[in-house]
This record gives sequence, structure tokens and C-alpha cells, in this order.
Amino acid sequence: MTTTINLDNDAVARAGLADPETHGIHKIENEPHQDDLVEEKRQHALSVDQHSVTTDDNDWPGKPTEEQQRTLRRVSGKIKWSMWTIAFVELCERFSYYGSAVLYTNFVNHKLPNGSTTGAPLPGDPHPQAGALGMGPKAAQGISLFNQFFAYIMPLLGAWIADARMGRFWTLHLAIGIAIIAHVVLVAASAPNVIIHKDSSFAAFIIGLLCLCVGTGFFKANVSPLLAEQNEDTRMRVEERNGELVIVDPAITNTRIFLYFYFCINIGSLSGQIGMVYVEKYVGFWLAFLIPTALFLLAPLVLWSQKKNYKLSPPTGSLLEKFLKMWFYVRKRSKSIRHFNWDVARPSKVAINERPAWMTYDDAWVDEVRRGLMACKVFLFLPVFFLPYNQMTGNLTTQASTMMLHGVPNDIIQNLNPISIVIMIPIFDHVLYPGLRRINLPFTPIKRMTAGFFMATLAMVASAVMQYYIYQKSPCGWHANGTIINSQGEEVNCPPADINVWAQSLPYIFIGIAEILTNVTSYEYAFSKAPENMKSLVMSVNLFMSAISAAIGQAFTPLSGDPLLVWNYTSVSVIALVGGIAFWFCFRHLDADEDSWNMIKKSEFIGHNQPGVTKAVDLEHNNEHE
Repeated sequence: MTTTINLDNDAVARAGLADPETHGIHKIENEPHQDDLVEEKRQHALSVDQHSVTTDDNDWPGKPTEEQQRTLRRVSGKIKWSMWTIAFVELCERFSYYGSAVLYTNFVNHKLPNGSTTGAPLPGDPHPQAGALGMGPKAAQGISLFNQFFAYIMPLLGAWIADARMGRFWTLHLAIGIAIIAHVVLVAASAPNVIIHKDSSFAAFIIGLLCLCVGTGFFKANVSPLLAEQNEDTRMRVEERNGELVIVDPAITNTRIFLYFYFCINIGSLSGQIGMVYVEKYVGFWLAFLIPTALFLLAPLVLWSQKKNYKLSPPTGSLLEKFLKMWFYVRKRSKSIRHFNWDVARPSKVAINERPAWMTYDDAWVDEVRRGLMACKVFLFLPVFFLPYNQMTGNLTTQASTMMLHGVPNDIIQNLNPISIVIMIPIFDHVLYPGLRRINLPFTPIKRMTAGFFMATLAMVASAVMQYYIYQKSPCGWHANGTIINSQGEEVNCPPADINVWAQSLPYIFIGIAEILTNVTSYEYAFSKAPENMKSLVMSVNLFMSAISAAIGQAFTPLSGDPLLVWNYTSVSVIALVGGIAFWFCFRHLDADEDSWNMIKKSEFIGHNQPGVTKAVDLEHNNEHE
């Protein structure tokens, strides 16, 4: 399989991406003076501001020939300083979110330590485990999954607000404000005078969790599109570097952008999680919820200081309604839902006096929407991938608490996941991916995502084996998460199994590698395949898959307790394996068309605030003939 595609007129026509004879402006059947109208549209487009509209995507300076696409090495463009500042803002947000979310399992699962009013165990406690509500592992896993579910539904609303009303820059500020309010509520829920009252603490905790989910969702939908749109490389070009002709490929630039974006995500989550679990253990939950707020307050300052350097897209009005009308228009005129004839939605295929009022886009936007829908179909498999990932923040944290900790907090072990990601991303960027390109074996998006499924499967196999040995060595047998009555007649947690907690390393490392391969690539795929004016929306669909996975994960909650945890990990590993195989067979054909989809003609249509050039030409044409 190759990623170099013959982009001659025949290939483009076979792919159905554009009409090669009219450069994307399709002829209207039986429409008089069609040739004159096509030429008129082209001449009119030349008078439009060239900074905002490109009418002919067939030629550009430095465009590689077909031979050069097959033979020249592909490299990344420059990652600008403004991109790093946005990545730093994401680092602050991830410190805030994960620094708080890492506390949820212990806050809900374990009871308030004897004599404690902060949730931190007192000195001399024989089993020093932080806790507050004491609702058990099933409740903790349920809260963890609900947190993920609600946090990843909110991007849909956040994307709509950004695209239709406020723009990404201002929506990020709204998200920051909501998240700060959430931290204040969480601090109140864990304050010494509140935490000792279980019902009051739980109520405030849930309110704070919900608010943080809203802020997180609004933030996540918009920060990565804002980052990636700073990339000025939108087309392949040939340039000389160190005496070698190379192709600067925007797809590779986007791969690097999202790799280091994910690098910053994990630096933030790593520092937040490690720091806050020790604060939780030695001071209390109130301070652990408070500290993330301080770093997050830096985010708006960084954004404002760099605003003049950012490329900011204005809100364009909601395009979801227009997309839905177009979809039903095509569906009504197609033979079946499996055989869509998208040509019928091209304005150039519809006589001017027969066009619906909402058909204000151009032909190229139809192709961009088709490409975006293709990406959304790929995302439909992501809930299966996230099932193993979701085990990390709930069940695997609980598993660690049943092992020999040697003074290490049980929720510190999951930081092996971001540590492995931080270590592996530079290796992937500087060694693995370039090495494969040098030997003409490009690791294309569908291949990467498939490999991620298989790594997630291995992580769950390792978890199932570990859980089996915990049950074998635990003093409580197959009820390792239970309680016993000690010699003083007190009910205490079951003593841990005689297994060092660092034996749990393998699942976290495998999940980390899986994230790089599948999750990072899905971000890249969402941005590169979405229409220019719907990038936040398509990214939010990507993120919504995590919410679906969390909802599915709720079905596994009955398996999230003793003695069924081995079956829990085994069933998830089988589902991930089957999902990875199905994913490959469903989408492997897309790798062959990767270049052709990335190089389709760019739409002139922006949105309600600036209609497409094609519609403007048509209106002018009508006026001249009245």
C-alpha cells in the first residue's frame, strides 16, 4: 500500500472529488450558456480578495509533480511559537482537570480515615489510605465513568457556541471561567467542616464535578482546532533543505503538531496527578482541589499576551442546520442510504431558479463535508478503543490499592501512563515515523489507529493476569477489596496482596503507546478532514466518542467488584481485539486515498457571515438577466 496517489484528471474523476475539466465547477444538465457562466464565475472570482478565497487549487508555487510525490522524502513544516503558547494553555487546563479527577476515586471509594477531618490519613495509621465518602469501588468506577461521559458530551455544545456565536478564542475564556468556579465548589466540598458530613460533601462534590465537566468540554472542543489552524502549511510544496529536495507535507506537520500537543497534555496531567495525590495523602483533599486553580489562572494571561499573533477564525453562524438540510436533500434524491449521490447537492448541478434558499455554499464544500463524514465514520470505532483506557482511572487505581504500596499512594501508579507517553512521543517523532518514511513504509493514519487497538488489547491482558495473581495472594482471596475485623474489633480494609505495586507498570505503558497511535491520530484526522468552518464540530464528534465509551462502560460496572474483576479485564481485552480487526477491514482502503482527500479543492464558502463566492456570482448573474 502506498500513500502517493496519481492525481491526474482521470484519478481525480474516479475518486469523485471534482470535475477535472471544469476544476470543480460541474456542468448543469441542459442549462443554456453554461460555458459562459463557468467562465464568468472564474473571472468574477479573480476580483475577490485573494487572502480569503482561492478559486483554482490545481496549481500553486512549489507544487510537487507526480514523480516527486513518489520519490522525494516528506518532511514537516515549522511549528510556530504561537502554537507552543496554545499548547502551554492546554497543559494548564490538563493540570487543572487531571489534578482534580485523579482524586475522585479515593474520595468516593474509601471512607474518611479514623480521626481525620481532611481525608488524609493520620500519622501512625497502619493502613494509610486517603478517603472521604466510603461508597466502595463500584460507586467510584461509576463516578469516574460518569465524569468522562459528561465531560465529553459538553464539547458538542462548546463547538456550537464557538462556531456559531463566540469564536474559539472567546469560548476558551468562557470555559476557563466555568472551570474556576468548579474548583471553588470542589474545595468547598472537601473543606474540613463539610467533609465530615457525608451527604453534604457528596452533594457539593457532584455540583463541582458537573461544572468542571462543562468547562472541560467547552475547552477541549476548541483548543486543538485553534492550535492546528495556526499551521500555515496547507498544501504540499517542494523545497531544498541541506542540499536535498524534499516535500513539505502539511499532513506530516499536523502529525507533529498533535504529537507535541499530546506531549503537553501529558506533562500537565502528569504534574497534576503526581503532585495532587501526595497533597491528598499528606494534607487533605481541600488543598489538592485548590492548587490546580492557581496554574489554570495563567491560561487567560497567556492567551491575551499572544492574541495579536494568533490566526483567529470568526464565528460563521451554525452550519449544522445547513448540513442536515443538504444531507436530507441528497438522501431524498439517492437510490438508498448506502448509495448517496452527492452530486445532486452541488449548486452547479441545480438550475438557479430551482435551488433551495439554503443552498448558499459552493461545490467544493460538498466534497469537504463528504470528507468530514468519512472521518466521523472512522470515529465510530473509538468507543471500543476507550473501553480499555477507561479502566485506568477507575479499576486499575482500585487494583493498585490491593497491592504492596511501600508508602506510595495507590493513585500515583497511573502516572506511568503519561510518563510513558512523554518518553515515547519524541521517539515516535524523531525515530519511528521518520525511519519508516525513509524506507518507504509510511505509517498512515488507519495503520496507526489499528496498531493502537492491539496495544490496548495487550494492556487488558496484562491487567487480567495481574488481577488473577492478586486474588491468589490476597489474605482475603477473591475479595481483595473487602474489609476484615482487626484485633481491636475495628473494621479495616483487607491487607494487601504480597505483590509490589510496580508490577502494575505494563498495562499503563501499553495504554500510553496505544494513546499515541490511536488517540493522537484521531485528533489529527478530525482536524485535517473537517470542513474549514466546521472543525470544532467535527473535533467535538471525535471527543463525543469518549462519552459513548463511558456510557458503554457503565454496563461493565457490575464486573467492577470482587470476585469478577478478572472477567472484567478479559472481556474488555476481547472486545478491543475484535474492534481492532473490524476497524482495519472497514477502513484500510482509506489509506490509499489519503493524499487525494487531503488535496481536494478548498471551499470558498465561509458561513452566514460571508456567503460563498459561487452564490454571490449566481445572484449577480440573475440580476443581470432580469
